[in-house]
Amino acid sequence: LPQRLASLAAAAQEETWQSRQQLQAQQQEMARLQEELSRARQDGERWASALQRAQREALEREATRGAEQARQQELIRDMKGRLLELLREKDALWQKTEGIDTPMPSPVPRDPGLCARCHKDFRLLSRRYNCSRLCQGKVCHTCSMDMGKHGRCCLICYQQRYPQAT
Repeated sequence: LPQRLASLAAAAQEETWQSRQQLQAQQQEMARLQEELSRARQDGERWASALQRAQREALEREATRGAEQARQQELIRDMKGRLLELLREKDALWQKTEGIDTPMPSPVPRDPGLCARCHKDFRLLSRRYNCSRLCQGKVCHTCSMDMGKHGRCCLICYQQRYPQAT
């Protein structure tokens, strides 16, 4: 019996020692988990703070953007008003100038070797063009306008044909 008690006591001590080892391991694991929990809480607080800051900044940007948009809409309104004023001015000026006679094309010069407008001599480098409109005069490149496939015409005939171009 004493041997049995000794073996039971030894087994109990071994079991106690293992239990203490398990308890220490569990306490260490619990300390590690508590530390992780503490870090996770700190991270959560930092993320919540960052989220609040980002929301605040977004609201400020939205308010700034709204004010800028309102300012731009006002500027557009002002520009449209100014455009209408300018159009009215243009119409008034056009009505004032509508009755003014435009000069008639100059007569064809007697010398066919000179430009009807600037009286420049037609030579090798200055080409002669026949005005394809009213006057049928001969003009140089400088004194004529390109009419596309209709040829060229003198500036006075062009101004009579297209008065808005002047």
